[in-house]
Amino acid sequence: QVQAVESGGGSVQAGGSLTLTCAASGYASCTHDITWYRQVPGKDREVVSTLGQPGRTTYADSVKGRFTISQDNAGNTFYLKMNDLKPEDTAMYYCKTVCWRGGMIMGTAWGQGTQVTVSS
Repeated sequence: QVQAVESGGGSVQAGGSLTLTCAASGYASCTHDITWYRQVPGKDREVVSTLGQPGRTTYADSVKGRFTISQDNAGNTFYLKMNDLKPEDTAMYYCKTVCWRGGMIMGTAWGQGTQVTVSS
């Protein structure tokens, strides 16, 4: 079973920083491709950042230059460093992992979400 668990959300003032963590697990020798999403009630879910192996990254225009996606050396823990947070960053943030092994997708998992609230 492939799993993903997010943590690190909280409440901060505008201009502050938070780092979200996504702990991914699954099969042995699993290579994880990660997507960070966020969603506000009544709004469409949007992609915030992606990390595709080997180390390719993308960012939404709204967070480019402020957010950074990264991973640990083992390749099973992933981070979203968020700097200069703005009220419009307030959302539930989700981590999604796709587990690859031997060129095949072995499984996909969504985390439960972690809330980020930015006040002005």
